[in-house]
Amino acid sequence: GIRIRGSDATRINVTVNGIPLNDAESQGSYFINLPDLASSVDNIQIQRGVGTSTNGAGAFGASLNIQTTTRRDSAYAELNNTFGSYNTWKNTVNLGTGLINNKFSFDGRLSRIKSDGYVDRAFSNLKSFFVSGAYYGKKDILRANVFSGAEKTYQAWNGISEEQLKIDRRHNDFTYDNQTDNYQQDHYQLFYTRTLGSQFTANAALHYTYGRGFYEEYVAGETLSDYNIKPITIGTTTITESDLVRRLWLDNDFYGVTYSLNYTPNNDLNFILGGAYNEYDGKHFDEVIWAKYANYDASSSLRHRYNDNDAFKTDFNTFARVNYQVKKFSIFADLQYRNVYYSYFGKDLAGNPAQQNATLNFFNPKAGLTYRLNEKSNVYASVAIGNKEPNRRDFTDSNVNSRPKSESLTDIEAGYRTQLSKISLGINGYAMLYKDQLINTGELNEVGGKTRQNVPDSYRAGIEVDGRWQISNNFYWAATATLSRNKIKEFKEYIYDKADVTNNTVLINTYKDTNISLSPSIIASSEIGYGIIKNGEIAFISKYVGKQNLDNTGAASRTLSSFFVNDIRLSYHTSFIGVKNIGISLLANNVFSTLYENNGGSYSYLYDGALDRGNYYYPQATRNFLLSLNVKF
Repeated sequence: GIRIRGSDATRINVTVNGIPLNDAESQGSYFINLPDLASSVDNIQIQRGVGTSTNGAGAFGASLNIQTTTRRDSAYAELNNTFGSYNTWKNTVNLGTGLINNKFSFDGRLSRIKSDGYVDRAFSNLKSFFVSGAYYGKKDILRANVFSGAEKTYQAWNGISEEQLKIDRRHNDFTYDNQTDNYQQDHYQLFYTRTLGSQFTANAALHYTYGRGFYEEYVAGETLSDYNIKPITIGTTTITESDLVRRLWLDNDFYGVTYSLNYTPNNDLNFILGGAYNEYDGKHFDEVIWAKYANYDASSSLRHRYNDNDAFKTDFNTFARVNYQVKKFSIFADLQYRNVYYSYFGKDLAGNPAQQNATLNFFNPKAGLTYRLNEKSNVYASVAIGNKEPNRRDFTDSNVNSRPKSESLTDIEAGYRTQLSKISLGINGYAMLYKDQLINTGELNEVGGKTRQNVPDSYRAGIEVDGRWQISNNFYWAATATLSRNKIKEFKEYIYDKADVTNNTVLINTYKDTNISLSPSIIASSEIGYGIIKNGEIAFISKYVGKQNLDNTGAASRTLSSFFVNDIRLSYHTSFIGVKNIGISLLANNVFSTLYENNGGSYSYLYDGALDRGNYYYPQATRNFLLSLNVKF
């Protein structure tokens, strides 16, 4: 998944047209639920660090705002077909009416993606559509978006062991035919913008997202009582365990409103007052759909639901932001208040299942200053504070006494940017100072849950450089690099003995000044492009990622090796009578067939006093190709 500055998707605030995309409970963003959304995207804005106020979960690594199709005045149609390695297919149709009678426009997209995947049996079957309609008045704009995605993918999310990696990189532990993930997500968005005189603009949006689906898995030797199934007696034998197939379901509704009022009295001053209120209803339930041995009485018949709990969450925020420009200075200040209420089925003080509630209040101030050195260069600095609530598992696997605290982040940024005729350059320094960051330590809380634990002090600090050099009209070089330190000042690792059911046998290791897991200290990329013929280009794309720790102990035996991967892209486009543009491209990924893994993890446990540690990895594809044909009318 996506990572920015070492922060995973649960710490990156993602919005689509300002509407939150992050799951309200897990806090992740699952783009597989919206396959080929990129074909309906007009632009993507990334703010590293805390960023300015936005809706949804607190940004702890970055904010990513996706803007979908905007106004296009002329009618169009576009066909895109891609074929590649591992029987990969992508088919997309885009079309639009352009502006009708200077007032109306309609756009649509239909997509299908299929692939057998690099990992054995890791197939994917994805479908999606996007429809948008807009009305443009003299003082107002009304736009409605409806888009949906459906996915069925074979599970390969457990990775493979270090030993198996040496034998067969494409190995998949799962062999059950329907070991699949199945999910569909529908999005409905309605936006209204109105100009109120020459100084005010009002914006409002309503949204609703409906998601539902399950993952199905085969499990062996399960204890029947864990599934509320009675023991089975066959002759004189009482059976208490069985192989079975289960489905873990999620059925949820997410809906709300966002709003803002912009006041611009002159060219140097701008005020924004805005906010949002969202509600989430999540139904979690699990079913046994087959068992080798099963008791078919009324209490345990198939399809047998053995787990059923609901969650409800509200998220309210309001913010005020001012931008002021005086001579060569630009100043901004941003104040946000956020209230979160979460009701869920968890555990009480005695460890018994019970409905639980939590209310959290956050204040997130931000301020920044930019100084224009000349027409082409500026320097800037900012400081921002962000706060973030624990996720669903942190709540459900703890009680009110053992529940982790919310995380807090102070983000300090400073940098320099310049734009010359042929060269652009940006240098940014950052220090992200965490208080009570949540990490995995292995510790069991007082109700036996292995929730994440707060560490008092940790930080990410580094320097980011990006630049582009237009060497000539048909020759360019673009590059980025990040050097960083990502440290936990001190934490304790807990390793429990599986043979001790009381959890009293535990090995505790204390570590100081260790690396935060999956946070490389060096990241770099390069793209060199050359126009070999008119309308034809070749580009050589490189990416380097430094060594990463698989856990927070800093142990050399639990790391991901650094990797250097190179791609080549060939593209050519032309036009004919009746065809605005026809383009063909060939992308050769990992042209040198580098064997690398870009993600993984580790585990540790005791058994009768003997320590066992291991790693698991997610191997990436060797050399592979994608051939695309794009036709625009």
